[in-house]
Amino acid sequence: MTETETPPKSAKPDRRQMRSAARLYAVQALFQMEVSGQTVETVSREFESFRFGEVIDEAEFAEGDSRHFRMILDRAVNWQAKIDQLTDRALVAKWPIDRIDPVLRALFRAAGAELVDMDTPPKVAINEYVDVARAFFPEGREPKFVNAVLDHMAREAKPGAF
Repeated sequence: MTETETPPKSAKPDRRQMRSAARLYAVQALFQMEVSGQTVETVSREFESFRFGEVIDEAEFAEGDSRHFRMILDRAVNWQAKIDQLTDRALVAKWPIDRIDPVLRALFRAAGAELVDMDTPPKVAINEYVDVARAFFPEGREPKFVNAVLDHMAREAKPGAF
């Protein structure tokens, strides 16, 4: 195979791709929970049953790592107060977490779950969630904002990791 050829697609996505998809789904699920008032159990079941790896209207949804998805959701819900306080300290004083875009709020909660109560290295969490921000805001400045806020959160949550 030459350098310009792409490797053949495998039938099954790799673990990293599945975790990346799980992070995107977790942000969507946390957003859905906030706007609909549904429980974490209801939303988890819906995503795992009807989104992971499904083809809907010719759009194929990536296969997600169910275990990682559930861990993010559970920890985001269980640690929400701590995560929100961590996020508030990273935001400008005039913009507390309850005033920011609900998609960004969901993203900070998902990322916060990984920073506060999971073994994800901070740099991995930051890079992954900046990519999620790019998926939701491809033309905006939000990915840079997300990077700055998550960097601040990570330095506070895991000071020895940098």
